[in-house]
This record gives sequence, C-alpha cells and structure tokens, in this order.
Amino acid sequence: MCINFKSRTMRKFKLLAVVFAVSILFSSCFTYTTVVGDGPSTNKETTQWNHYLLWGLAPVNVSDPAVLAGDKKDYTVKTEQSFVNGLVNVLTLGIYAPTTTTIIE
Repeated sequence: MCINFKSRTMRKFKLLAVVFAVSILFSSCFTYTTVVGDGPSTNKETTQWNHYLLWGLAPVNVSDPAVLAGDKKDYTVKTEQSFVNGLVNVLTLGIYAPTTTTIIE
C-alpha cells in the first residue's frame, strides 16, 4: 500500500515537472516594429529598457520613442523582449518584466 502511494505521488510530480518544462519552452521573445516617416537613414541606434512589474501588468518606467528620437522625423521603433529581458523575467518569477525599446534613425 505504501509503495502504491509513493509511485502515484512520483508520477504526479513527474507530470508537473514535464508541464512546467514545456511551459518554459513555449515562452518566447516578442518583437514589434513601427516605421515613422520614411524610416531610418543612418542606422544609428538608441536603446532604453522599459520597466514593468507583475508580469508586465504594471508599468513603472516606459520610454517614449518620440523623446528617444529627438527632433528626427524618420525613424523606426522596435520594442522587444530580448533574451536578457526574458532571463531577468524568469529569474524574478515575473515580478520584474523588462522590455527594450530601440530607435533606429
């Protein structure tokens, strides 16, 4: 009787471990890009991290692309969760969830 209980518990634990591993593997980096005006001409990049809490639900400090671009009229805005951003998110269990905004002039 004791052996049967341990084997069922072990199976549940293994199943939970597999579900957790698969959920980590299915998470991915995301990127979205917006072209302003005619797009970039010099390929000069300006990058800034955006800071969010609680899995990205509560913004703390989010960059303004217009401020990062300055007086430029033609540029591309790329906002992404890079590998490093995702790693920080996983290590803090989603409490801190940064993204990166890059302006390409």
